[in-house]
Amino acid sequence: MEFISVLLVAFLFGGMLLFSLGFGTLAFKFLDVPIARQFIRNTFPFFYLYVISVATIASFILVFINFDAFLLIFIIAITTIPTSLVLMPAINLAADNKHKRKFVILHTVSILITLAHIAVAGFALYLLE
Repeated sequence: MEFISVLLVAFLFGGMLLFSLGFGTLAFKFLDVPIARQFIRNTFPFFYLYVISVATIASFILVFINFDAFLLIFIIAITTIPTSLVLMPAINLAADNKHKRKFVILHTVSILITLAHIAVAGFALYLLE
């Protein structure tokens, strides 16, 4: 079970890192900006579902293996829920209504949360070594 927990946390860490830094960057590099924006907007629900699902499954295993890592990954799962259900719709609404300042603030908060999640998952992975 330890090996599975390491794989799941690595899967979470790598998936968040790849989506956040690679996927978005490439979308805007290879697609026209309006298409890239719509594409990214449509993929975020899947990203959040991925994070919540993998973090929750990993948490169920980690609770028996490493309680500190469990807490960190569980916090990621729990804090992704309001990010997905509240923050992301607010960002989309601000963009749709052309409230640029509000969009920038909310989007920055979203980025900071995701970066914190990546750092926390990385630390949890370190705890499992």
